[in-house]
Amino acid sequence: MKQMVLDMGVAIGPTLASFLAGPNEAALQHLRIWASERASSVNRSPVPCYLWGASGSGKTHLLRAVREALREQGARVGWLDSSVVAPPEFDEAWSAVVLDDVHLYTAEQQHAAFNWFVNAQTHHRAVLAAGDRPPADLSLRDDLRTRLGWGHVFQLQVLSEPERRAVLRKAADARGVFLGDEVMDFMLTRFSRDLGSLMELLELVDGYALQTKRGVTIPLIKSMMDNS
Repeated sequence: MKQMVLDMGVAIGPTLASFLAGPNEAALQHLRIWASERASSVNRSPVPCYLWGASGSGKTHLLRAVREALREQGARVGWLDSSVVAPPEFDEAWSAVVLDDVHLYTAEQQHAAFNWFVNAQTHHRAVLAAGDRPPADLSLRDDLRTRLGWGHVFQLQVLSEPERRAVLRKAADARGVFLGDEVMDFMLTRFSRDLGSLMELLELVDGYALQTKRGVTIPLIKSMMDNS
């Protein structure tokens, strides 16, 4: 059922505009500049940027948002996360390299990430990466770990509950979904409060509501879970 619901939902990908920065405003502003500079190959800076923070702090959202911003400008981007079992070789056509969840990389992924990083520096391509801890504390090969800490490093803070509510409300509004206060309370108390999990839940609920032609209510969410 989950896959069917996802297929029927309206996909709203992460964007820089939809990111509620809260205490992470400095990182967001930096990435806005970072992404806008990629529009001109002449102005590309090879200085890397590394984001770190706990799960739910918005690291993957920001990385995916930057990737999409670059793609909208016609740029190609190399992407590597822990789910990529066989990373491809570095491509000189890439305008940037994005490395997500580096703390989970296998030895093969670390080898690929280091190779991408070195080639990106050689060809003056930017590198954007993220992990769950500061570069110095990463359990990675030394040459990769030190390179991740070369440039700009930002720690992301997990949003407070009022801020998570604001993000959830904004995402629902973008989908044309009305979330009453009781529904919002139910989602925040009965499910993971991790922001990524809440966004996934909203996508599932939206798809199920479209499928069943019903409004988003607590009974609808319970029905969705019973039929999952």
